[in-house]
Amino acid sequence: MTTLFALVDCNNFYASCERVFQPKLNGQPIVVLSNNDGCVIASSNEAKELLGGSNMGKAAFEIEALLKQHNVKVFSSNYTLYGDISNRVMSILSTFSPNIEVYSIDEAFLDLGNFYEVNLQKYSRQIKDTVLQYTSIPISVGVASTKTLAKLANKLSKKSKKADGVLVLTDPKHIEAALKSTAISSIWGIGRQYAKKLSVHGMETAWDLCQAPDSFIKKHLTVVGFRTVKELRGEPCLDLEITSDPKKHICTSRSFSYKVTTLTDLQEATANYVARCAAKLRKQKSCAACVTVFVMKKRYPQPEYMYFSQTVALPVATNSTPELLKYVRKAVEQLYVPGYKYRKSGVIVSGLCPDNQVQASLLDTVDREKHAKAMQALDKVNKRFGKDMVLSAAQGTVRPWKMKSEMLSKCYTTDLKNLLEVW
Repeated sequence: MTTLFALVDCNNFYASCERVFQPKLNGQPIVVLSNNDGCVIASSNEAKELLGGSNMGKAAFEIEALLKQHNVKVFSSNYTLYGDISNRVMSILSTFSPNIEVYSIDEAFLDLGNFYEVNLQKYSRQIKDTVLQYTSIPISVGVASTKTLAKLANKLSKKSKKADGVLVLTDPKHIEAALKSTAISSIWGIGRQYAKKLSVHGMETAWDLCQAPDSFIKKHLTVVGFRTVKELRGEPCLDLEITSDPKKHICTSRSFSYKVTTLTDLQEATANYVARCAAKLRKQKSCAACVTVFVMKKRYPQPEYMYFSQTVALPVATNSTPELLKYVRKAVEQLYVPGYKYRKSGVIVSGLCPDNQVQASLLDTVDREKHAKAMQALDKVNKRFGKDMVLSAAQGTVRPWKMKSEMLSKCYTTDLKNLLEVW
């Protein structure tokens, strides 16, 4: 069977999501900030041209004057909106191929192995136009015989006006031209450090790398690097990962919007993090045998933060929110020291096992069947009516410690109160 992959990538995804329900932002420079409105993590093409690539990742306050000078629209990261629009895009893509690998929030690989008799250029254009029509999200499509070449085709499709977001890279002459025009540092899976190392040996482009002997590649690159080179040569080494393996551990943590000093606020914040972990455990049908709580704190006038943690081995692995809350609250009490300012806390659940393979204990007094039914009802309500519609009292309601999001857009697609109004 002949292999053929299409890599679909949403262009400037976070910025594009902000434009979906605010068309007036089309053509205007946009940047999106990280948690607590800290650093620039995404930007539109217009913002990239104005600010330059060197400002990506910088703290917002450092370039505040530059943002105002160029009238750049600034948004807090709205992951609820981005995640929902991503699900809609992936749902549409799944109608174009029987197999799809969701690679990230804005990227997916499609299996087009049986599509060689189809006009790939027209089919790829149809994918692009359909996603744009149904979601208003612009995408780029790269098609090739391997995932690495498809990734390369996708990147080139954005740079070429002729390609206009769609590039089918199956002709050997076109592949050779693409490899010769691509720097080694731009190859998926290689990176800048290996590029510097290979440059010493006179290798600057992807084509140079493909011409190198296998013995040289194995000596100077890892096994993963050798697979990447074989992929560039048109030899498929990476299969479509349709199903993902369950996570071996789950972590939820956040920095606070201000320095937390009270035990109540610290417990409340950490309770929300363990509730998130428990929900993720239930979603992948796992239970945790171990929970770790960590905090970052400092005492004035010390400038640096100190990291402290405590790990609790559970008598019976569980994914019950109330049960995990009980152990986490005790851990926070032992970690808390009056007089310190806490900047961050988090929870890590580990020792995961399938929820149908939990080792029971003769001394266990918890009604696990009752807990399972309660958690099933909790997840069902929150899935239907929205996140945190039902929660534990320990999670609080006011939450003064929650992340700062002063420029947050509305959750147009997931909150009835934020539905778009048309006048």
